[in-house]
Amino acid sequence: MLLIKKISFLSIFLVGLVSATSVNSVPFKTSDAPFLIEELNTDGLYFAEFYDYIYRGHFEHVELAREDQLFLMIYSKYLRTFGATCPDQLPENKVEIMDLICVTEEVTTQNGMETSRVCVEYERVGSGIFADPELYAAQLRLEKEQASDFFPKTLEMLSDPNSIGNSLDMVHKSKGLLGDMERFFILNPCESEALKQFERNLMNYALNQESDRLEGVSKYQQMKESGGPTGAQDFTKLLDNLVKDQARTWVFNKYQAGSISDVAIQSKDQSGRPKIIQANYKFSGFMGNSQGWVRVLFENGLPECIIFYDYPENCKTPNSGIVSDYAEGGYRK
Repeated sequence: MLLIKKISFLSIFLVGLVSATSVNSVPFKTSDAPFLIEELNTDGLYFAEFYDYIYRGHFEHVELAREDQLFLMIYSKYLRTFGATCPDQLPENKVEIMDLICVTEEVTTQNGMETSRVCVEYERVGSGIFADPELYAAQLRLEKEQASDFFPKTLEMLSDPNSIGNSLDMVHKSKGLLGDMERFFILNPCESEALKQFERNLMNYALNQESDRLEGVSKYQQMKESGGPTGAQDFTKLLDNLVKDQARTWVFNKYQAGSISDVAIQSKDQSGRPKIIQANYKFSGFMGNSQGWVRVLFENGLPECIIFYDYPENCKTPNSGIVSDYAEGGYRK
């Protein structure tokens, strides 16, 4: 029962995290946003690659499946943030986004101590935020489809020996999504055609429909095809930024920025680019100052996977903005 409590808490936390758009918050000022060309600007965003592929309709390159819980989180958070930030751009037949509120909990106790608390009855109440009816209908369809897979996914999570590491990774991605939505409509004005194109394809992908495809190649696809840079690179700086980004969502430990040391390239590819880099880093926690190691795996010369010493079976996804900066020579010595 204790495990059920933990899973329920994580689910509630993640849902609350992506739904945390206050109806009383002041909308972002987008009129002065830098916007030089009519194209979606994803520079520096955590899920930059995903947004760009969706915008262009290049669904064949999207690695995040529409059935994935993370996709629903991105979809839902985008609708809420757009509704709160760009209300004047909504159609006249806009609909209110509903919040799912727990009204009845089932509490289990043992020897007078609470051992689990699970919601058994929910109620939908208005959030005060509105959305395009077609976009919102697609979200409700996604929610219904994913709800039918809830118990199989829960059992899979229970049987996963690396469930804790994966759960923490999901929290990190949720935090990354929040940061993205804080900047998304600063980079892209509410009235831009690029946002309309992005929304159309976001819905197309959610409904498993054909994309509204743009010509040209995404810079993120070009980056993957051309691979990472050659020559001398500042790997200490790269690892420091990758760890610093991951550490934003650490619960108990605090990373000591700039503490990367003993950087070692453990293997290289045929072009002389790293395949595996490992280094030590320092952090503070319950036991005071401590040291751990971090290992970064590269694919075609680009950071692909981050592994920390305390969860060696858990592969964390690098921030695509950092990877893009590295590919474009931002860490060249």
